[in-house]
Amino acid sequence: LDKLKAERERGITIDIALWKFETGKYYVTIIDAPGHRDFIKNMITGTSQADCAVLIVAAGTGEFEAGISKNGQTREHALLAFTLGVKQLVVGVNKMDSTEPPYSESRFEEIKKEVSSYIKKIGYNPAAVAFVPIS
Repeated sequence: LDKLKAERERGITIDIALWKFETGKYYVTIIDAPGHRDFIKNMITGTSQADCAVLIVAAGTGEFEAGISKNGQTREHALLAFTLGVKQLVVGVNKMDSTEPPYSESRFEEIKKEVSSYIKKIGYNPAAVAFVPIS
């Protein structure tokens, strides 16, 4: 999804990008918003227009722990999404191929439990949030 040369070179999303399509029932706009801390303003711009958010959480050892820590980006992005009025949330647990062992169900469940606990504190209903393992 990253189109800017700088985004491809750095491996991060810098600016928001939009894709639109429609189904028989809905008009859908997908907004790819940056997750990198240096571009939080752009993330807020994209998120403020959303009805639903996909929160991407890295499953790698150390990566998840950094994101869910007190000042971690996972916490910050979930809180910002809720504060900006996004009431529907999907959590994509990314990099499942980098867990030990690869695609570890116990690691997925551990992440699901921790993220559920946090999002409940900020106002989401974890029972209504889909957790999807991805790589």
